[in-house]
Amino acid sequence: MKLTLSKTSKMPCHSWSIPALACKTGSKLAQVEGSVCFDCYALKGFYRMPNVYAALSNRLEQMASPEWVPAMIEKLKVEEQTGFFRWFDSGDLQSLKNLKDIVRIALALPKIQFWLPTKEYGIVSEYLERYATFPANLNVRLSGFMVDKSGPNSLADSLGVTTSEVHSKDSTPAGYVCPAPAQGNKCLDCRACWKATVKTVSYRLH
Repeated sequence: MKLTLSKTSKMPCHSWSIPALACKTGSKLAQVEGSVCFDCYALKGFYRMPNVYAALSNRLEQMASPEWVPAMIEKLKVEEQTGFFRWFDSGDLQSLKNLKDIVRIALALPKIQFWLPTKEYGIVSEYLERYATFPANLNVRLSGFMVDKSGPNSLADSLGVTTSEVHSKDSTPAGYVCPAPAQGNKCLDCRACWKATVKTVSYRLH
C-alpha cells in the first residue's frame, strides 16, 4: 500500500487528512451558521483542487483496508522524525474500528506523540466504555461545536480526555489560547494540542 501524508504550513509535523465531506458530524455542522464548521476551510481553497481531493479520497479508502495499520506504522517510522503527529487536519473519525486502528498505531509507535481532535463524541465514548483508556501517547481532544461556546468539558472530564474551543476575535477565550495567529499562523515551538496536561485549547476563528 502506497501512503502519502499531509504536511501543512502551520504544523510542525506530518498529519493525516481525508475529505471534510466525509465528516459525519462536521458535515452537518457545516450547514449551521455560528458553528465551528460553518465556512469550513477544508471545504474550499487548496482542499478543492482536483489532485488534493483525489489524495484525500484515496486516504479515506485506504483506512478501510486491513493493510492500512501496518503500512502507517512503517510509514511513520521512516518519515515522522519530529516525535509528533496529527490526525485529521481535514476530516474526522469514521467509526469505532477507525479509532481502534489509530490506537494500534499509537501503541506501536510510543516515541511519537499523537493528537486526535474529533467531534465524534459517540465513537470516543464507545471506545472508552469498552477499553477504558487511551495510550499515553495519544491525546484525544473533543472539539466544541459552536463558536464562542464552551466545549464538551463535562463529558471530557468524565471520559478523561481533553477539549478544544473556537473564539471570535473580540471575545474572551477560555483555556490555553493558541498562539499561532500571533506567530505567522504557525505552531513554531508550541505543542499544547498534543499535551494531555492542557485541558482546553482555544483557537481564534479564521
